[in-house]
Formats: sequence, structure tokens, C-alpha cells
Amino acid sequence: MEVMKPGTKQDWSRPEKAVLIGELKPVHPQPLERRSGCETWSAEFSPDGSYFAWSLGHGMVKLVPWPLEESSGSPTRSATWCKNYLSNAGQQENDNPKEKTLDCRQTVWSLAFGPRSSKDRTRHRRDCQPASFCDLFSSLVLATGLNDGHIKVWEVLTGHLLFNLTGHQDVVRDLTFAPNGGLTLVSGSRDQTLRIWDLTKGGKTAHVLTGHKQWVYCCRVSPDCSMIASVSGEKSVFLWSMRSYTFIRKLEGHKNCVISCDFSPDGAVLVTASLDTQVYLWDPYTGESLMQLSHCFPDLYSFAVSDVRLRSVRFSPEGLYFATVADDRDLRIWALGMDRPIIESPAPHNPVTNGLCCAFSPQGGVLATGTRDGQVQFWRTLRVVPSLRHLSRVSLRQSVSSHQVMALPLPKKMKDFLTYRTLLTCHENNSLHHLQEVIALN
Repeated sequence: MEVMKPGTKQDWSRPEKAVLIGELKPVHPQPLERRSGCETWSAEFSPDGSYFAWSLGHGMVKLVPWPLEESSGSPTRSATWCKNYLSNAGQQENDNPKEKTLDCRQTVWSLAFGPRSSKDRTRHRRDCQPASFCDLFSSLVLATGLNDGHIKVWEVLTGHLLFNLTGHQDVVRDLTFAPNGGLTLVSGSRDQTLRIWDLTKGGKTAHVLTGHKQWVYCCRVSPDCSMIASVSGEKSVFLWSMRSYTFIRKLEGHKNCVISCDFSPDGAVLVTASLDTQVYLWDPYTGESLMQLSHCFPDLYSFAVSDVRLRSVRFSPEGLYFATVADDRDLRIWALGMDRPIIESPAPHNPVTNGLCCAFSPQGGVLATGTRDGQVQFWRTLRVVPSLRHLSRVSLRQSVSSHQVMALPLPKKMKDFLTYRTLLTCHENNSLHHLQEVIALN
């Protein structure tokens, strides 16, 4: 990837080709190879960047230390799926991270790491009781959502099962921990409900949120833990209060089932994706649509858009980019404020084989995509130094809502920038809009 100096213009009229830097490939017994059940429905990096987890199919979850070892000179690592290998799962030596295989005995649809923040874990450890729960705050845990409606929570370092949460009546399609360093877990299920679990109370269900009329596909907690966004087989996005556990509003605009959503790191923008390849950027506080775009665009697309289903959307850790993955065997990375992708996977070489999920590494620079054949591919992405004004906006918006910004005695242009209203008017010169937020790429 070329380095872009401050003030240097780059031609964004055609997307760059993404560079494949590594793969994880499961090795299944012959009777299971390429059979239904081998899909990678979820892949996640741990918040501290020390582990990567991936559902490699047939009820198995693989935990590997991150970054991947490259001593062999090859970017590809195999995970052998067999009982002999699984019998060593959870063992480690000298406190060094080790690969682990978790046998969930059910199809794994969702993964979530928690707690989030070492700072918050230290704060909670001083206050929590009993001591066994204090230990949880200092540990990295992984929650797995299963086909039978159960949620199993594991300790990452040992591979031990900590909780088996029951309550959902159907597939647990998505999981997310509240990003405040605590042990509050939110789950979304095909039983059309969201459940909020407090692991400090032994995994008791704190609240059940009802209102969806179709399967819940995705749920996310805002960075300030004030709201939950959830999407289902409906055309609306649901927003819920994380404080009162009540419904706030619907976001209307999609013309098809909404399949995925994600908050920006400052919580000021919510991105949603629907099966018909449409992507919307919203202000979650006001419900206003800030921008719309399509994963498929006519001049770069060679077959019927109706044949494509968008599967996942994710923000990058600095909040200047987001990625979309669809079953058209292509991934695309978009710069915030631009209506065309800046990076896409190369075709026909190293395509994403029917992508199902994606996740950015917390340090940036790498995007992982999970595929229908049980593989994970790692792609090099842009590493950026955000502009000072973008960093200032992120710092402010982490604790100040759009309504509060609009009430400040500031010029309208500054309010528009702080509330991302500039996205509404950036189409005519969107490359310049993006360059203003980036100091350097490497």
C-alpha cells in the first residue's frame, strides 16, 4: 500500500485492490468436508488484540493468538478438526497464549469477546463481590451463541466453560458485550427477542426486549452504553434504551430485510445494511438518514444485483471507514463520506467465497472475512492517522449527543461537522471531504 503524504491527493475514482495477507482453513474429516454446517457465521478479534476467534463449522470454535505467527513464511495456518486434537483444548503453558478449540456441540452462529476495557476492569474489580466475579473482570471471556438457543461463555486463557445461559427458544444469531468493560451481554435470537444478561449475577437474564416480528439478525450496543440497535427480517432498525430497557424509535428507509448494523466508535453514526445491498448511515439520536449507498453499483457490476445478498457491515476502529461483505464473492471498504468504495477484493484472484461476516482488528490495518466454506481470510486495509479535527469530534461525541451539540453556541458549519451532517452535502466533492480527515496512510 502506498504512503500518502499530508495534503496529497489520490484518485479514488476506481477502488484499489485489497491484498490478501493470510488465511485460516479448517481441515474436517472427509465425511464432513464441504457439507452443510461448515459455515463461518462469525469471526471476531478480542478487544485487546491478543486473540482471534472463528466458528469453523460443525459446532467448533477456534481461538488463535493474534497476530498470527509467520515463522514458517506462509500466511496460511490449518486447524485440524479431530477428537485427538480437541482433547488438548484449553491447555496452556507458562501463561503464553495458545491455540484452543472449543467444542460447543451445536452450530455456532455468533461470537463476542468481553470485557472490553482493562481500565474499566480495574475499576469494577475494586467494587464487585464476590471474589469469583472479580476474577471475571480481569479475564478475557468469549460468548458463543448456539443453534439450540443456548449461550455458552468461556474463559479464553483456560478454555473452561463458565456459564451456560438458557432462555432463548431459537438460534442465537448475534451477541455483543456492552463496551464499558463490564459483563453485560446482549443477545439477539430467531425467537424475535433481545435478552440482556448480567454475568456478575451468575448469568441471570436482566431484561427481555420484545417488539420484533421477525428473526433478529444483529444487535449492537452504542459506545456510551446508552442504547441498543437491533435489526431483523423487517425493513426497520429498532433502537432501545440501555438505561430504561424501553423502545426508543424505529429508523425507516430500507426497502428490504435489514441484516447487519454497527455503531461508529464515537456512537454518533449507525451504519445498517439490508439484503438488497443497500447501506444507510444514520444519526441514532435524531433518526435522520445521513447517507445512502449500495454495495453494488452499475458501472463496476457485471451481473444482476437481485442475485446478491449483503451479509455484514463493520466500522473500522478509528471510525473513518466501514466494510461491507456480500455473497457476491466481494468485499468493499468505504471511506466515510464517499459514495464509492476505495478498496475491494480482487477478482478473479483470491475472491471472498460467499462472505458471511467481517471484523476489523482493533489496531487497524487488517480486516477478517468469514466465508460459507468455513474459511477466514485476512486482508490488508488502510492504516491512517486521523486529522486532529476528526479526533476532536470523536472525543466530544463519545459523551455528547446530537441534541446537545445542536444546543451549543457554535457556528452552524461546526455543528454540521460535529453531527456528521456534512455527509449530506459531500457527494459533489467527496474525495476532498475524506482527505480532510486523514493525515497519512501507510
